[in-house]
Amino acid sequence: MPNHYDLIIRGGTAILPWGEAAAAIGVRAGRIATLRATAADTADTTIDATHLHILPGLIDPHVHLRDPGDATIESIPTGTKAAILGGLTAVFDMPNTNPAITDPAALARKQAYIPQHSYCDFGIYIGATKTNAAALATMETADGVCAIKLFAGSTTGDLLVEDDEGIERVMRAGRRRIAFHSEDEYRLQARRKLFSTGMPYASHMAWRDAECAALGTRRIIALAHKTGRPAHIVHVSTAEEFAFLANHKNIATCEVLLNHLTQIAPECYERLGGYAVMNPPIRDRVHFEAAWAAITDGTVDNIGSDHAPHSRAAKEKPWPDTAAGLTGVQTLVPIMLNHVHEGRLSLARLADLMSAGPARIFGAINKGRLATGYDADFTLVDLKHSRTIENDWIVTPAGWTPFAGMHVTGWPKATIIRGKIVMSDDTVTAPPSGQTIEFR
Repeated sequence: MPNHYDLIIRGGTAILPWGEAAAAIGVRAGRIATLRATAADTADTTIDATHLHILPGLIDPHVHLRDPGDATIESIPTGTKAAILGGLTAVFDMPNTNPAITDPAALARKQAYIPQHSYCDFGIYIGATKTNAAALATMETADGVCAIKLFAGSTTGDLLVEDDEGIERVMRAGRRRIAFHSEDEYRLQARRKLFSTGMPYASHMAWRDAECAALGTRRIIALAHKTGRPAHIVHVSTAEEFAFLANHKNIATCEVLLNHLTQIAPECYERLGGYAVMNPPIRDRVHFEAAWAAITDGTVDNIGSDHAPHSRAAKEKPWPDTAAGLTGVQTLVPIMLNHVHEGRLSLARLADLMSAGPARIFGAINKGRLATGYDADFTLVDLKHSRTIENDWIVTPAGWTPFAGMHVTGWPKATIIRGKIVMSDDTVTAPPSGQTIEFR
């Protein structure tokens, strides 16, 4: 007897955990009900995915949506709309907002805000400070919380925890994996005296040099071994760090950013000026090649965008007053698909890094796989669709992308979250209906 589903996807190629297969995916009540829908089965909605690949819903686990903050730069509604237009089904949002997400009241406000305003599913980072360690063990288990985030290198507000004693105090508060910005603050401040206002934008990578990053990561991993607390090092950017982290997989996972896989210094600074300034910096070809080697050998666990928009005025200030941070949530998937097209990684490895990886690292329940019982989150992509990325496609209010003018092959054609089509052919097709993700 035929079965009836809410949604059936037919005709494409599904990227399953165990390999590729012809798509015959049946969805019921927001979950994957079968991977073997028959020709006789029916559905309320049927998608013909001929010539498309169906990926498990892709996740950006590193965004700064500035909410609460300045909605003329970014917000949860605009940032998550950008996410679904770019083929993402979930984002994990960093805590350095204004005010920062560092206490139960701020967390509660964000939890309540998300269901009416987010276009995609959502994870929330809690910010560690020098004074909130006692509350972190409870806060890290709250609804929607993906992890604690600790900034050991310069950031905004009171989120900086640069000393070993303070970092260890946070590590001993709770048990879930902590995400670290691991640049060494002491070296950053000592080296700042070597530079002056108005120097070339490429000075950014000279100031925040490879040793700033490598020293910070070595310190964090030593404390992780000492406390037994697992660490996740975000935006790893140096050959030294990749080599070091490959020998500490028992306690640490790591992320690499799209920018460090795509842009190379000094050319990026010469071409983009302040629109290439981010932390940690875009580096030279030695580190670019090391990042790709770490993708190939499995050292890297996930890829993120570190989407951190600023106004044009803030980006065009002389260095070092230019704001550090680049837009990226909307362009992450198209550019990574272009890397697939150019042979740098397989589509299966992309799915591993951008879906299974974030789900595994942070313990996202029912996310990260095309398998029966999992959330019906899908990113449908056309690997042959060629297009030029332009600023007028970007919906972030800041209104720019460092990748404007870049021609890519591979494009997201539909975004489906818990069985609901929320984007199809560059058109948002549903109102905000995102939910906070459940984490282990």
